[in-house]
Amino acid sequence: MTSTPNRGGRARRAASGRPTFRTSLTAAAAGGAMLLATACGGGEGSDGGEVTLTIDTFGVMGYDALLQQFEEETGIAVEERNVTDLADYTPQLQQNIAAGSGAGDVVAIEEANIAQFLSQPDRFVDLAEHGAEDRQGDFLEWKWEQGTTPDGKIVGLGTDIGSMGMCYDTVLFDEAGLPTERDEVSELWSTWDDFVSTGEEFADAETGASFVSTIQPYFRAVMSQNGGAPYQDEEGDLVLESNDDTRAAYDTVVGMSDLSANLPIWSEEWNAGIQNNAFATLPCPSWMLGHIENTAGDGGAGRWDVAAVPGGGGNWGGSFLAVPEQSEHPEEAAQLAQFLTSVEGHLGAWEEANTLPSTVEALESEEVTGFTRPYFNDAPVGEIYATTAMELEPVYYGPDTQAIDDAFRAALESVEQGQADADEGWDTAVSEAERAAG
Repeated sequence: MTSTPNRGGRARRAASGRPTFRTSLTAAAAGGAMLLATACGGGEGSDGGEVTLTIDTFGVMGYDALLQQFEEETGIAVEERNVTDLADYTPQLQQNIAAGSGAGDVVAIEEANIAQFLSQPDRFVDLAEHGAEDRQGDFLEWKWEQGTTPDGKIVGLGTDIGSMGMCYDTVLFDEAGLPTERDEVSELWSTWDDFVSTGEEFADAETGASFVSTIQPYFRAVMSQNGGAPYQDEEGDLVLESNDDTRAAYDTVVGMSDLSANLPIWSEEWNAGIQNNAFATLPCPSWMLGHIENTAGDGGAGRWDVAAVPGGGGNWGGSFLAVPEQSEHPEEAAQLAQFLTSVEGHLGAWEEANTLPSTVEALESEEVTGFTRPYFNDAPVGEIYATTAMELEPVYYGPDTQAIDDAFRAALESVEQGQADADEGWDTAVSEAERAAG
């Protein structure tokens, strides 16, 4: 989920020509959101004063229309503070939660970091005290469990999930003599070895573009397909060297180094590469579609398409909404979190940004399964992503995941830039992980 940085408030992003999703708060409550009325009505809080809520988000979460609707129907003002890169967002959130000040009234937490915050339950409002205990049946079972402590405290309500596809540039594929129809492209790479072979064929065609932008995002894509615990087990112990799947994912991705444009993900250079057609493929969880469309603009319309991901399935990303204990308006903040994570809120975010719902009813709805995205050659993105979402193998990310992710990101970048070989990069990442988890 990514977009242009917006630290001072929320930007009104375009909805790509799609109709704006609208629902009333009353309808959302009837659909299972269990929304709470503000204690004093209108925009007044429980103390009788005017309420302005702040919601901290990263990337593109698809909330522009929904937040405006919430404001109009409750009288409660909402300011969205958005940060592009999760690697920038999470350390600041960690600092604010630890300090007991500075966090929004509602905060987004990425799935890879939820375990860390679950280990600090006293720093968050128990959403069960605001009606959320009746919501369990709405969500994919593993998504609900990820946001709940072992003793039943509801820290986070699920927003989206990041089931996978593979985006590709049809113009560059055509120039390289490769198929451009999505079904044919999917057949090119049933495995990651096939993907690398296709990349080598692409490189031989000398189109002037690279096959991949950077190898780092492929690591999460490959690793997530195995499920389980790639970094730490549920006791917090490192399993990097005992989990063969993690090393295998690393080796697979390192094998793509010669196909890379060496553009660090989320950097200005990386975004410019999207705009300038500098690379031909990008692993695409559903939320990545919005970033491509927003970044490439009109010049990318009809140029990008979506095929199946090699290896089948996988999940990259997805998040939760939580209410920090430090909020001065916990009741109203819980109301906002419930609204945004209701079935209707999930559908609204899907309409705006194709962030894939984590509620079963929304995933199975015609609004999702029948949705095609004009920008991507009318690709049936709803069918592509919803189908794989129901078959996802949940991944457990331990409390030190952000630091371990950062270590692997740096190690992979050093390998693809020729500053280290594969073994050196792995050893460095493991050492940094041991330091972070120590």
